[in-house]
Amino acid sequence: MRRACWGIGVAEGLIGFAAVLGLVLLRVPIAFAMGFTGMIGYMIETNFRASISMVARLLIDTSQDYGLSVVPLFILMGLFVNKGGISRELYTASNAFLGHLKGGLAMATIVACGGFAAISGSSLATAATMSKVAMPEMRRYGYADRLSTASIAAGGTLGILIPPSVILVIYGLLTETSIGKLFIAGVVPGLLGILLYLVAVRFTVWRDPAAGPAGDRVDWPARFRALRDVWAVLLLFFVVIGGLYGVFDVPPLNITFSPTEAAGMGAMGAFLIALARRRLSLRDTLEVLRETAMTAASLFAVLIGAWIFSNFVNIAGLPAGLRAAVTAYSLQPWMVLGLILLIYILLGCVFESLSMLLLTVPIFFPLVTSLGFDPVWFGIIVVVVTEISLITPPVGLNVFVLRGVVGDVSTGTIFRGVTPFWTVDILRLILLVLIPGLALFLPGQM
Repeated sequence: MRRACWGIGVAEGLIGFAAVLGLVLLRVPIAFAMGFTGMIGYMIETNFRASISMVARLLIDTSQDYGLSVVPLFILMGLFVNKGGISRELYTASNAFLGHLKGGLAMATIVACGGFAAISGSSLATAATMSKVAMPEMRRYGYADRLSTASIAAGGTLGILIPPSVILVIYGLLTETSIGKLFIAGVVPGLLGILLYLVAVRFTVWRDPAAGPAGDRVDWPARFRALRDVWAVLLLFFVVIGGLYGVFDVPPLNITFSPTEAAGMGAMGAFLIALARRRLSLRDTLEVLRETAMTAASLFAVLIGAWIFSNFVNIAGLPAGLRAAVTAYSLQPWMVLGLILLIYILLGCVFESLSMLLLTVPIFFPLVTSLGFDPVWFGIIVVVVTEISLITPPVGLNVFVLRGVVGDVSTGTIFRGVTPFWTVDILRLILLVLIPGLALFLPGQM
Protein backbone atom coordinates (compact mmCIF):
# COMPACT_ATOMS: atom_id res chain seq x y z
CA MET A 1 0.00 0.00 0.00
CA ARG A 2 1.05 3.58 -0.52
CA ARG A 3 2.96 5.01 2.45
CA ALA A 4 1.55 8.01 4.27
CA CYS A 5 4.90 9.28 5.49
CA TRP A 6 6.70 11.47 2.95
CA GLY A 7 10.10 10.40 4.29
CA ILE A 8 9.49 6.75 3.36
CA GLY A 9 8.26 7.78 -0.10
CA VAL A 10 11.39 9.81 -0.72
CA ALA A 11 13.59 6.94 0.48
CA GLU A 12 11.85 4.43 -1.80
CA GLY A 13 12.05 6.74 -4.78
CA LEU A 14 15.74 7.49 -4.17
CA ILE A 15 16.47 3.76 -3.84
CA GLY A 16 14.79 3.26 -7.22
CA PHE A 17 16.82 6.13 -8.68
CA ALA A 18 20.03 4.58 -7.30
CA ALA A 19 19.01 1.19 -8.72
CA VAL A 20 18.66 2.70 -12.20
CA LEU A 21 22.08 4.36 -11.87
CA GLY A 22 23.62 1.08 -10.75
CA LEU A 23 22.11 -0.88 -13.64
CA VAL A 24 23.27 1.73 -16.15
CA LEU A 25 26.81 1.60 -14.75
CA LEU A 26 26.63 -2.18 -15.22
CA ARG A 27 25.95 -1.43 -18.90
CA VAL A 28 22.26 -2.36 -18.82
CA PRO A 29 20.50 -0.25 -21.52
CA ILE A 30 18.79 2.76 -19.97
CA ALA A 31 15.36 1.72 -21.34
CA PHE A 32 15.50 -1.65 -19.58
CA ALA A 33 17.08 -0.19 -16.43
CA MET A 34 14.23 2.31 -15.98
CA GLY A 35 11.51 -0.09 -17.10
CA PHE A 36 12.64 -2.98 -14.90
CA THR A 37 13.18 -0.76 -11.84
CA GLY A 38 9.84 0.97 -12.36
CA MET A 39 7.94 -2.29 -12.78
CA ILE A 40 9.48 -3.89 -9.66
CA GLY A 41 9.00 -0.74 -7.62
CA TYR A 42 5.40 -0.38 -8.73
CA MET A 43 4.80 -4.03 -7.82
CA ILE A 44 6.22 -3.43 -4.31
CA GLU A 45 3.96 -0.40 -3.87
CA THR A 46 0.85 -2.20 -5.15
CA ASN A 47 0.90 -5.83 -6.33
CA PHE A 48 2.10 -7.96 -9.23
CA ARG A 49 -1.19 -7.77 -11.17
CA ALA A 50 -1.36 -3.98 -10.97
CA SER A 51 2.25 -3.64 -12.07
CA ILE A 52 1.84 -5.88 -15.12
CA SER A 53 -1.40 -4.10 -16.05
CA MET A 54 0.33 -0.72 -15.83
CA VAL A 55 3.15 -1.84 -18.15
CA ALA A 56 0.73 -3.41 -20.63
CA ARG A 57 -1.42 -0.28 -20.67
CA LEU A 58 1.61 1.92 -21.35
CA LEU A 59 2.74 -0.30 -24.23
CA ILE A 60 -0.71 -0.22 -25.83
CA ASP A 61 -1.22 3.52 -25.29
CA THR A 62 2.21 4.35 -26.68
CA SER A 63 1.70 2.26 -29.81
CA GLN A 64 -1.64 3.98 -30.46
CA ASP A 65 -0.59 7.57 -29.63
CA TYR A 66 -0.81 9.67 -32.82
CA GLY A 67 1.19 12.49 -31.20
CA LEU A 68 4.28 10.28 -30.92
CA SER A 69 4.55 10.08 -34.71
CA VAL A 70 6.23 13.49 -34.58
CA VAL A 71 9.43 11.80 -33.37
CA PRO A 72 10.15 9.50 -36.36
CA LEU A 73 9.02 12.21 -38.79
CA PHE A 74 11.56 14.74 -37.50
CA ILE A 75 14.23 12.01 -37.52
CA LEU A 76 13.29 11.20 -41.11
CA MET A 77 13.52 14.88 -42.09
CA GLY A 78 17.02 15.16 -40.61
CA LEU A 79 18.26 12.05 -42.43
CA PHE A 80 16.89 13.22 -45.78
CA VAL A 81 18.52 16.62 -45.20
CA ASN A 82 21.80 14.86 -44.60
CA LYS A 83 21.44 12.88 -47.84
CA GLY A 84 20.60 16.08 -49.72
CA GLY A 85 24.09 17.49 -49.19
CA ILE A 86 22.79 20.68 -47.63
CA SER A 87 25.52 20.69 -44.96
CA ARG A 88 28.26 21.53 -47.47
CA GLU A 89 26.32 24.46 -48.90
CA LEU A 90 25.70 25.83 -45.40
CA TYR A 91 29.40 25.63 -44.62
CA THR A 92 30.34 27.27 -47.94
CA ALA A 93 27.96 30.18 -47.29
CA SER A 94 29.22 30.67 -43.73
CA ASN A 95 32.83 30.43 -44.86
CA ALA A 96 32.26 33.07 -47.54
CA PHE A 97 31.42 35.66 -44.86
CA LEU A 98 33.68 34.56 -42.00
CA GLY A 99 36.56 32.52 -43.43
CA HIS A 100 38.93 35.50 -43.89
CA LEU A 101 38.96 36.24 -40.14
CA LYS A 102 41.33 34.77 -37.57
CA GLY A 103 39.58 31.58 -36.55
CA GLY A 104 37.07 32.28 -39.33
CA LEU A 105 36.79 28.69 -40.53
CA ALA A 106 35.95 27.55 -37.00
CA MET A 107 33.38 30.36 -36.77
CA ALA A 108 31.90 29.30 -40.11
CA THR A 109 31.63 25.76 -38.73
CA ILE A 110 29.68 27.02 -35.70
CA VAL A 111 27.25 29.02 -37.88
CA ALA A 112 26.84 26.12 -40.33
CA CYS A 113 26.15 23.77 -37.41
CA GLY A 114 23.44 26.16 -36.22
CA GLY A 115 21.84 26.18 -39.67
CA PHE A 116 22.04 22.42 -40.02
CA ALA A 117 20.64 22.00 -36.50
CA ALA A 118 17.59 24.02 -37.55
CA ILE A 119 16.57 21.26 -39.97
CA SER A 120 18.06 18.13 -38.45
CA GLY A 121 17.18 18.36 -34.74
CA SER A 122 19.99 16.00 -33.73
CA SER A 123 23.29 16.87 -32.07
CA LEU A 124 25.01 13.64 -33.06
CA ALA A 125 23.93 13.96 -36.70
CA THR A 126 25.09 17.59 -36.78
CA ALA A 127 28.52 16.78 -35.33
CA ALA A 128 29.07 13.71 -37.52
CA THR A 129 27.95 15.44 -40.73
CA MET A 130 29.80 18.73 -40.25
CA SER A 131 33.03 16.93 -39.34
CA LYS A 132 33.16 15.46 -42.85
CA VAL A 133 32.60 18.89 -44.40
CA ALA A 134 34.57 21.28 -42.19
CA MET A 135 37.49 19.21 -40.90
CA PRO A 136 39.33 18.80 -44.25
CA GLU A 137 39.03 22.54 -44.97
CA MET A 138 40.38 23.59 -41.57
CA ARG A 139 43.27 21.16 -41.89
CA ARG A 140 44.08 22.57 -45.31
CA TYR A 141 44.60 25.98 -43.74
CA GLY A 142 46.67 24.60 -40.87
CA TYR A 143 44.15 24.86 -38.02
CA ALA A 144 45.12 23.24 -34.73
CA ASP A 145 43.24 19.98 -34.23
CA ARG A 146 42.06 21.06 -30.80
CA LEU A 147 40.25 24.12 -32.25
CA SER A 148 38.85 22.46 -35.37
CA THR A 149 37.47 19.40 -33.57
CA ALA A 150 36.20 21.48 -30.63
CA SER A 151 34.26 23.84 -32.91
CA ILE A 152 32.53 20.86 -34.56
CA ALA A 153 31.77 19.09 -31.27
CA ALA A 154 30.43 22.27 -29.64
CA GLY A 155 28.51 23.38 -32.74
CA GLY A 156 26.85 19.98 -32.84
CA THR A 157 25.23 20.58 -29.46
CA LEU A 158 23.05 23.24 -31.08
CA GLY A 159 21.10 20.43 -32.72
CA ILE A 160 19.10 19.69 -29.58
CA LEU A 161 18.01 23.29 -28.92
CA ILE A 162 17.39 25.14 -32.18
CA PRO A 163 13.96 24.04 -33.48
CA PRO A 164 12.89 21.54 -34.60
CA SER A 165 14.53 19.60 -31.77
CA VAL A 166 13.81 15.93 -31.07
CA ILE A 167 14.82 16.25 -27.42
CA LEU A 168 12.40 19.18 -26.94
CA VAL A 169 9.68 17.01 -28.49
CA ILE A 170 10.43 14.25 -26.00
CA TYR A 171 10.45 16.72 -23.09
CA GLY A 172 7.08 18.03 -24.28
CA LEU A 173 5.66 14.50 -24.48
CA LEU A 174 6.97 13.61 -21.02
CA THR A 175 5.61 16.72 -19.33
CA GLU A 176 2.58 17.47 -21.56
CA THR A 177 4.07 20.87 -22.36
CA SER A 178 3.26 22.63 -25.65
CA ILE A 179 5.83 21.53 -28.24
CA GLY A 180 5.14 24.66 -30.27
CA LYS A 181 6.02 26.90 -27.33
CA LEU A 182 9.12 24.84 -26.56
CA PHE A 183 10.31 25.22 -30.15
CA ILE A 184 9.89 28.99 -30.26
CA ALA A 185 11.41 29.32 -26.78
CA GLY A 186 14.60 27.63 -28.05
CA VAL A 187 15.28 30.26 -30.73
CA VAL A 188 16.86 33.04 -28.63
CA PRO A 189 18.91 30.67 -26.40
CA GLY A 190 20.07 28.89 -29.56
CA LEU A 191 21.19 32.13 -31.20
CA LEU A 192 22.84 33.16 -27.93
CA GLY A 193 24.70 29.84 -27.96
CA ILE A 194 26.02 30.52 -31.48
CA LEU A 195 27.17 34.00 -30.44
CA LEU A 196 28.96 32.76 -27.32
CA TYR A 197 30.63 29.94 -29.28
CA LEU A 198 31.98 32.57 -31.69
CA VAL A 199 33.37 34.40 -28.66
CA ALA A 200 35.00 31.14 -27.53
CA VAL A 201 36.69 30.79 -30.94
CA ARG A 202 37.97 34.37 -30.77
CA PHE A 203 39.31 33.73 -27.28
CA THR A 204 41.13 30.61 -28.48
CA VAL A 205 42.85 32.38 -31.39
CA TRP A 206 43.63 35.38 -29.17
CA ARG A 207 45.56 33.07 -26.85
CA ASP A 208 47.18 31.18 -29.72
CA PRO A 209 46.98 32.99 -33.10
CA ALA A 210 48.58 30.02 -34.88
CA ALA A 211 45.63 27.80 -33.86
CA GLY A 212 43.28 29.47 -36.36
CA PRO A 213 44.94 31.30 -39.26
CA ALA A 214 42.84 33.46 -41.54
CA GLY A 215 41.53 31.98 -44.77
CA ASP A 216 40.98 33.57 -48.17
CA ARG A 217 38.74 36.62 -48.53
CA VAL A 218 35.70 36.12 -50.76
CA ASP A 219 34.29 39.03 -52.78
CA TRP A 220 30.67 40.13 -52.37
CA PRO A 221 29.30 38.64 -55.63
CA ALA A 222 30.64 35.23 -54.54
CA ARG A 223 29.09 35.69 -51.11
CA PHE A 224 25.68 36.36 -52.62
CA ARG A 225 26.04 33.31 -54.85
CA ALA A 226 26.84 31.23 -51.77
CA LEU A 227 23.72 32.57 -50.03
CA ARG A 228 21.64 31.70 -53.07
CA ASP A 229 22.71 28.08 -52.72
CA VAL A 230 21.12 27.72 -49.26
CA TRP A 231 17.61 28.58 -50.41
CA ALA A 232 16.49 25.01 -49.74
CA VAL A 233 17.43 25.29 -46.05
CA LEU A 234 15.57 28.56 -45.65
CA LEU A 235 12.51 27.26 -47.49
CA LEU A 236 12.33 24.05 -45.47
CA PHE A 237 12.76 25.88 -42.15
CA PHE A 238 10.13 28.45 -43.18
CA VAL A 239 7.57 25.81 -44.14
CA VAL A 240 8.04 23.75 -40.95
CA ILE A 241 8.30 26.54 -38.39
CA GLY A 242 6.09 29.02 -40.25
CA GLY A 243 3.30 26.48 -40.62
CA LEU A 244 3.58 25.58 -36.95
CA TYR A 245 3.09 29.21 -35.87
CA GLY A 246 0.32 30.19 -38.25
CA VAL A 247 2.25 32.03 -40.99
CA PHE A 248 -0.05 30.37 -43.54
CA ASP A 249 -3.20 31.00 -41.48
CA VAL A 250 -4.38 33.76 -43.81
CA PRO A 251 -7.03 33.77 -46.56
CA PRO A 252 -7.28 31.92 -48.84
CA LEU A 253 -4.94 29.31 -47.30
CA ASN A 254 -6.10 29.30 -43.65
CA ILE A 255 -3.58 26.55 -42.82
CA THR A 256 -1.98 25.89 -39.43
CA PHE A 257 0.16 22.83 -38.74
CA SER A 258 0.16 20.73 -35.63
CA PRO A 259 3.65 19.56 -34.58
CA THR A 260 3.01 16.19 -36.25
CA GLU A 261 1.81 17.82 -39.47
CA ALA A 262 4.80 20.19 -39.45
CA ALA A 263 7.13 17.21 -39.05
CA GLY A 264 5.37 15.42 -41.92
CA MET A 265 5.71 18.45 -44.19
CA GLY A 266 9.37 18.76 -43.22
CA ALA A 267 10.07 15.12 -43.98
CA MET A 268 8.34 15.34 -47.36
CA GLY A 269 10.10 18.63 -48.18
CA ALA A 270 13.52 17.20 -47.28
CA PHE A 271 12.78 14.12 -49.42
CA LEU A 272 11.81 16.26 -52.43
CA ILE A 273 14.90 18.46 -52.04
CA ALA A 274 17.21 15.44 -51.91
CA LEU A 275 15.38 13.94 -54.89
CA ALA A 276 15.59 17.15 -56.93
CA ARG A 277 19.34 17.33 -56.32
CA ARG A 278 19.74 13.75 -57.52
CA ARG A 279 21.39 12.82 -54.23
CA LEU A 280 18.91 10.07 -53.40
CA SER A 281 18.89 6.58 -54.90
CA LEU A 282 16.46 3.78 -54.06
CA ARG A 283 19.15 2.20 -51.90
CA ASP A 284 19.69 5.51 -50.04
CA THR A 285 15.95 5.85 -49.46
CA LEU A 286 15.67 2.37 -48.00
CA GLU A 287 18.70 3.01 -45.80
CA VAL A 288 17.16 6.26 -44.50
CA LEU A 289 13.87 4.48 -43.72
CA ARG A 290 15.72 1.66 -41.95
CA GLU A 291 17.79 4.07 -39.86
CA THR A 292 14.70 6.10 -39.00
CA ALA A 293 12.87 2.98 -37.83
CA MET A 294 15.80 1.83 -35.70
CA THR A 295 16.37 5.25 -34.12
CA ALA A 296 12.67 5.80 -33.43
CA ALA A 297 12.31 2.32 -31.94
CA SER A 298 15.21 2.91 -29.55
CA LEU A 299 13.78 6.29 -28.54
CA PHE A 300 10.33 4.81 -27.94
CA ALA A 301 11.85 2.04 -25.83
CA VAL A 302 13.60 4.60 -23.66
CA LEU A 303 10.44 6.72 -23.51
CA ILE A 304 8.32 3.77 -22.37
CA GLY A 305 10.92 2.88 -19.75
CA ALA A 306 10.85 6.46 -18.50
CA TRP A 307 7.04 6.43 -18.21
CA ILE A 308 7.13 3.16 -16.27
CA PHE A 309 9.73 4.60 -13.91
CA SER A 310 7.72 7.83 -13.63
CA ASN A 311 4.63 5.88 -12.54
CA PHE A 312 6.68 4.19 -9.84
CA VAL A 313 8.19 7.38 -8.39
CA ASN A 314 4.76 9.03 -8.44
CA ILE A 315 3.01 6.20 -6.59
CA ALA A 316 5.93 5.99 -4.16
CA GLY A 317 5.38 9.66 -3.45
CA LEU A 318 8.84 10.94 -4.35
CA PRO A 319 7.74 14.22 -6.04
CA ALA A 320 5.26 14.92 -3.21
CA GLY A 321 7.93 13.99 -0.67
CA LEU A 322 10.42 16.38 -2.22
CA ARG A 323 7.84 19.18 -2.11
CA ALA A 324 7.18 18.40 1.55
CA ALA A 325 10.92 18.43 2.24
CA VAL A 326 11.29 21.83 0.58
CA THR A 327 8.46 23.17 2.77
CA ALA A 328 9.77 21.54 5.93
CA TYR A 329 13.27 22.97 5.51
CA SER A 330 12.00 26.37 4.27
CA LEU A 331 14.14 26.21 1.14
CA GLN A 332 13.79 29.08 -1.30
CA PRO A 333 12.76 28.17 -4.89
CA TRP A 334 16.03 29.46 -6.33
CA MET A 335 18.01 27.34 -3.87
CA VAL A 336 16.10 24.25 -4.99
CA LEU A 337 16.68 25.14 -8.65
CA GLY A 338 20.39 25.60 -7.96
CA LEU A 339 20.58 22.14 -6.38
CA ILE A 340 18.73 20.60 -9.34
CA LEU A 341 21.12 22.24 -11.82
CA LEU A 342 24.10 21.03 -9.80
CA ILE A 343 22.72 17.48 -9.95
CA TYR A 344 22.29 17.81 -13.72
CA ILE A 345 25.86 19.01 -14.19
CA LEU A 346 27.22 16.12 -12.09
CA LEU A 347 25.06 13.56 -13.90
CA GLY A 348 26.21 15.02 -17.20
CA CYS A 349 29.74 13.82 -16.43
CA VAL A 350 28.64 10.17 -16.61
CA PHE A 351 25.33 10.16 -18.57
CA GLU A 352 24.47 11.05 -22.14
CA SER A 353 21.85 13.76 -22.62
CA LEU A 354 18.65 11.82 -23.46
CA SER A 355 19.15 9.26 -20.68
CA MET A 356 19.74 12.04 -18.17
CA LEU A 357 16.61 13.91 -19.25
CA LEU A 358 14.35 10.85 -19.19
CA LEU A 359 15.64 9.71 -15.83
CA THR A 360 15.34 13.02 -14.00
CA VAL A 361 12.42 14.94 -15.52
CA PRO A 362 9.72 12.67 -13.98
CA ILE A 363 11.25 13.43 -10.57
CA PHE A 364 12.11 17.12 -10.86
CA PHE A 365 9.33 18.45 -13.11
CA PRO A 366 6.47 18.20 -10.54
CA LEU A 367 8.70 19.83 -7.91
CA VAL A 368 9.79 22.67 -10.21
CA THR A 369 6.26 23.50 -11.38
CA SER A 370 4.96 23.40 -7.78
CA LEU A 371 7.54 26.07 -6.93
CA GLY A 372 6.07 28.35 -9.60
CA PHE A 373 8.67 27.98 -12.35
CA ASP A 374 7.45 28.02 -15.94
CA PRO A 375 7.50 24.52 -17.54
CA VAL A 376 8.61 25.92 -20.92
CA TRP A 377 11.49 27.82 -19.30
CA PHE A 378 12.52 24.77 -17.29
CA GLY A 379 12.52 22.70 -20.49
CA ILE A 380 14.98 25.11 -22.12
CA ILE A 381 17.14 25.09 -18.98
CA VAL A 382 17.22 21.29 -18.97
CA VAL A 383 18.19 21.16 -22.64
CA VAL A 384 21.00 23.69 -22.14
CA VAL A 385 22.34 21.60 -19.25
CA THR A 386 22.21 18.48 -21.41
CA GLU A 387 24.04 20.41 -24.14
CA ILE A 388 26.85 20.98 -21.67
CA SER A 389 26.95 17.25 -20.91
CA LEU A 390 27.55 16.51 -24.61
CA ILE A 391 31.02 18.10 -24.53
CA THR A 392 32.20 17.65 -20.93
CA PRO A 393 34.45 14.79 -19.77
CA PRO A 394 34.39 11.91 -19.16
CA VAL A 395 31.26 11.11 -21.25
CA GLY A 396 30.95 13.89 -23.80
CA LEU A 397 28.98 12.00 -26.44
CA ASN A 398 29.67 14.52 -29.22
CA VAL A 399 33.39 14.24 -28.46
CA PHE A 400 33.36 10.46 -28.83
CA VAL A 401 31.27 10.63 -32.02
CA LEU A 402 33.78 13.08 -33.47
CA ARG A 403 36.68 10.93 -32.31
CA GLY A 404 35.17 8.01 -34.21
CA VAL A 405 34.73 10.05 -37.40
CA VAL A 406 38.10 11.85 -37.39
CA GLY A 407 40.11 8.92 -36.06
CA ASP A 408 43.57 10.47 -35.81
CA VAL A 409 42.84 13.04 -33.07
CA SER A 410 42.98 11.90 -29.46
CA THR A 411 40.00 12.26 -27.14
CA GLY A 412 42.17 14.30 -24.75
CA THR A 413 42.95 16.82 -27.50
CA ILE A 414 39.26 17.33 -28.25
CA PHE A 415 38.36 17.68 -24.56
CA ARG A 416 41.09 20.31 -24.09
CA GLY A 417 39.79 22.18 -27.10
CA VAL A 418 36.16 22.28 -25.95
CA THR A 419 36.98 23.79 -22.54
CA PRO A 420 36.29 27.42 -23.66
CA PHE A 421 33.04 26.25 -25.28
CA TRP A 422 31.50 24.57 -22.24
CA THR A 423 32.72 27.52 -20.16
CA VAL A 424 30.59 29.93 -22.24
CA ASP A 425 27.76 27.37 -22.04
CA ILE A 426 27.86 27.75 -18.25
CA LEU A 427 27.65 31.53 -18.78
CA ARG A 428 24.62 31.07 -21.05
CA LEU A 429 22.98 28.85 -18.44
CA ILE A 430 23.48 31.54 -15.78
CA LEU A 431 22.00 34.19 -18.08
CA LEU A 432 18.93 32.06 -18.81
CA VAL A 433 18.38 31.39 -15.10
CA LEU A 434 18.77 35.05 -14.12
CA ILE A 435 16.83 36.42 -17.12
CA PRO A 436 13.93 34.01 -17.88
CA GLY A 437 12.66 36.43 -20.53
CA LEU A 438 15.44 35.26 -22.86
CA ALA A 439 13.50 32.02 -23.26
CA LEU A 440 9.96 33.20 -22.52
CA PHE A 441 9.67 36.41 -24.55
CA LEU A 442 8.84 34.75 -27.90
CA PRO A 443 6.37 32.19 -26.42
CA GLY A 444 4.68 35.09 -24.67
CA GLN A 445 4.04 36.75 -28.05
CA MET A 446 2.29 33.70 -29.51
